[in-house]
Amino acid sequence: MKAIAAVFTATALLVAGPALASEDLSKKHKCTTCHDASAKKIGPTWKEIAAKRKGDKASVIAAIEKGVKGEYGKVPMPPQPGAKADADELATWILTH
Repeated sequence: MKAIAAVFTATALLVAGPALASEDLSKKHKCTTCHDASAKKIGPTWKEIAAKRKGDKASVIAAIEKGVKGEYGKVPMPPQPGAKADADELATWILTH
């Protein structure tokens, strides 16, 4: 019985681990200052970005690295050079919303 519980726990951690890591990255790079999963802030929600980009990870990475102007309203998102090393993981995570 304990072995079964251990397997389920390990599986849950493997599935949740990347999601938590990417949420931590979004906080590390201060993405959460302007973005949230579902609450509108200065920028679009993660859900709005995922819906608009429709799985196009390259365009999310480009937005992180080069910035975005005029796609989600009047407030532009400046380039995020500090997040460049984590852009791939952040983009993957954003598109899961």
